[in-house]
Amino acid sequence: MSKILLCDGHNLAFRSFYGIRELNRSDGFPTNMIHGWLRSFWKLEDDLSPAGIRVFFDKGGSARREALLPSYKDNRGAPPEGFSEQLEWVKKLTIALGYSAHEKSGLEADDLIASAVEIYKKSKQTVLIVSADKDLAQLICPGVEQLLPPPTANPRLGWRLLDEEGVVEKFGVPPNAILDYLAIIGDQADNIPGLTGVGPKTASKWLKEYQSLENLIQNAGRITPKRFCSLVYEKREDLRRNIELVRLESDIELDFSDLNQPNLEEMEEIFTALEMKKSWEEAQKRYA
Repeated sequence: MSKILLCDGHNLAFRSFYGIRELNRSDGFPTNMIHGWLRSFWKLEDDLSPAGIRVFFDKGGSARREALLPSYKDNRGAPPEGFSEQLEWVKKLTIALGYSAHEKSGLEADDLIASAVEIYKKSKQTVLIVSADKDLAQLICPGVEQLLPPPTANPRLGWRLLDEEGVVEKFGVPPNAILDYLAIIGDQADNIPGLTGVGPKTASKWLKEYQSLENLIQNAGRITPKRFCSLVYEKREDLRRNIELVRLESDIELDFSDLNQPNLEEMEEIFTALEMKKSWEEAQKRYA
């Protein structure tokens, strides 16, 4: 069965940026992220032989989530020096390699991926979501799996596949409970506050016992440890808001009419401009 890769562009770009350091063009322009991006995607091609690769990028944040929580992602700050400049080249390279690139103003890549999953679930193709973002685990189901890239701190772990059983093993809850789980513990990366003092083990224990966040709220007076009874009740509206913050949109219109083909002429222009001679030589062997 053919595979379609739905890739989280910004997530993979940051990992490429930090995975390789101190690579520059002769004039000092950084190229570390571009080199890392290319290596990652060529490995995906070699290992998985996908029928198509689609890459999704954030564009302007999420208007809906910022309206719900004005401090959403306030903790992130500006991207590191050299990231934004390379990102434009990464997008050009993505198209030249024969992948498709997608972005929509006011939407995050995760929402675009969720919408793409809905489109592909109607086909017989296997979908692999390529990202380390735990929000995307809510999309895992028969025919849809998540491919986690090697951790920057421990690249020897390699790429890891997350299916429905893997979600339970990793988080202690199945994919259909990930929304409730993240609403309870929060998400530090997105500046979403969870219940103070409640960690993953307690959240998964509660959801095993009460099945859903709403049922947990309705039984706040019965939960253990008892010190959390009043907290769950008092923070019930914050918990319900958190559900909406982590819920991915799945009804965004996307044009999947065709996939690009590798364009050696565009690759030559990019690799020449970036002084990536060895990459150009490899590209000719792969796509000639």
